[in-house]
Amino acid sequence: MKILKGTIFGAIAFFFLGWLVWGILLMDFSMNNYNTEIYLPEDEIIWWAMIVSNLALALMYTLILKWAGAKTLVDGVKIAATIGALYALSIDLGYYSMTNVILNLSAIVVDTLAYLAISAITGLIIVATWGKDKAA
Repeated sequence: MKILKGTIFGAIAFFFLGWLVWGILLMDFSMNNYNTEIYLPEDEIIWWAMIVSNLALALMYTLILKWAGAKTLVDGVKIAATIGALYALSIDLGYYSMTNVILNLSAIVVDTLAYLAISAITGLIIVATWGKDKAA
């Protein structure tokens, strides 16, 4: 049940936090630091793929948090923030090295910090959905 709860609530958190951070707060920054020609127009977004993407990411975080033995909200924040920062850094540096999607190193730093924050909050939410373990 922990896996299902963590995945569902984590996916919801990733979706709304991503919309808030990248869709609103960092919109102007993104326009100046990413090749925006690659983005689909808003009315052409493939929503089922966006939903499955968030579910898959939330499942990955939920499994890692469970396997790491996260029991407290602080555990969720620390572990998920670390995963998020390393994941974003890996993806962003990969894109920077092989594509023209990311236009400068500042974009990598900002995106990594944004992903760290979103991941930390999502990790907290995932662990919070688990509730307290019942004593045996």
